[in-house]
Amino acid sequence: MIGVVATLKVQPAKASEFEKVFLDLAAKVKANEPGCLMYQLTKSRTEEGVYKVLEVYASADALKAHGSTEYFKAAGAAMGPTMAAAPSIEYLDGVE
Repeated sequence: MIGVVATLKVQPAKASEFEKVFLDLAAKVKANEPGCLMYQLTKSRTEEGVYKVLEVYASADALKAHGSTEYFKAAGAAMGPTMAAAPSIEYLDGVE
């Protein structure tokens, strides 16, 4: 099992645009990726414009498949203009 925490810094004035694009992406991930066990957007209570995506994948192959989908690539391009900084991605190994 592989966990991912993606920290995304969004321009506060573009937060609603970002959320719309991301929620559409999340719906596609949940509908099409059985190897993605969790894909949840969360919003910081203390830092304006900071979002964290909590992700859990069944395997390295499932994570690789997620990043290669056309809808993931399209969402990344659509979210680009809303971002305030480059994303920070942390990869985690499940402890079982």
